[in-house]
Amino acid sequence: MAFDEGLAQRIRENLEGQPAISERRMFGGLAFMARGYMAVGVSGESLMARVGPAAYADALRQPGARPMDFTGKPMKGYVFFDPEGLADDAVLARWVAMCLAFVATLPPR
Repeated sequence: MAFDEGLAQRIRENLEGQPAISERRMFGGLAFMARGYMAVGVSGESLMARVGPAAYADALRQPGARPMDFTGKPMKGYVFFDPEGLADDAVLARWVAMCLAFVATLPPR
């Protein structure tokens, strides 16, 4: 599956200056890894956001949000944001920052 390269570039710009960020093809799209964990990514035209279990319910109430579901079972702590929820750069920046903050709480790999 192809992914939105424009969204990927917007994410890259938000990740500038962050230590040890890498990119990996994952989930049929592109994942941005922090500390060895997927933090955010792009699948089709949607943002894949690893918000964590505590922020999951609130994230799903936001514009353009839906459960991240590849297998018929939603992945708890992961949310898709469709393009209409990401038009504002400040909104995208907030989600990227939230995902990085969550990944920072995970044990070292």
